Amino acid sequence: MNNGARGRLLLVGFGPGDHDQITPRALAAIRQSDVVIGYSTYIKLIADLLEGKQVIRKGMTEELDRASEAVEIAREGKTVALVSSGDIGIYGMAGPTFECLREMGWKPGDNPDVEVIPGITALSACASLIGAPLTHDFAAISLSDLLTPWDIIERRVEAAAAADFVIALYNPQSKRRNWQLKRTQEIVLKYRPATTPVGIVKSAYRKLQNVVVSDLARLHEHEIGMLTTVIIGNTSTQSFEGLVVTPRGYANKYDLETHETLEGQTPGLSLRPSPAADGGSDE
Repeated sequence: MNNGARGRLLLVGFGPGDHDQITPRALAAIRQSDVVIGYSTYIKLIADLLEGKQVIRKGMTEELDRASEAVEIAREGKTVALVSSGDIGIYGMAGPTFECLREMGWKPGDNPDVEVIPGITALSACASLIGAPLTHDFAAISLSDLLTPWDIIERRVEAAAAADFVIALYNPQSKRRNWQLKRTQEIVLKYRPATTPVGIVKSAYRKLQNVVVSDLARLHEHEIGMLTTVIIGNTSTQSFEGLVVTPRGYANKYDLETHETLEGQTPGLSLRPSPAADGGSDE
């Protein structure tokens, strides 16, 4: 029963798992909590931070149970940390928790108080291990069809590939889902060369971390599972010395050797088309 005390529900993203990658706010939130709830694998990653706390472990497909139990305990006046690796708002538990709150008629100002605490997501953690692949526009797409129909996922892959986004693939493949990644490769190859750089990162900043830089044609040759994030470059992405870099576009406006502004361009103003692209002549 609620004794009149206001509860707090802290939705905590604690990053990839390595304690050096946990933000100070996320660390403080875990320490402030009376109860910590999370997927059992996530709980193991922060087990040394949980001494003296009530810990509730849940399974892989029990997201709604995690969310509703966290809300109910917080409504009793306790401080509850619902934890997730990466960023809890990116393919994380913040979404289903707010869905549960909405269903029960909760609104900001009601009990419990709710705070979303962001963390380093898999996308940025994996990108940091292969260079700078996300320096320009990118799209993140989960290939898991457990909650999203495959035809919608495929349309999103097609759209991102056609628009020349760098594409980060979450949940790219499992033992049961072993064909969607191959189909994604086929779609992207319609718009990009086979030599397009690809980063394949498993368990970033964890004990079993594995980093591979390959290309789009050889994507299927590498071991890829649910703990892997795949980053596919766009048509401008380059690889060198085992790294992947997507140019921001400075070469369109500046001489990269002298740093001088190219003819016809003005620093701080919109990029102007080159004479050739504008129908002009070099003569």
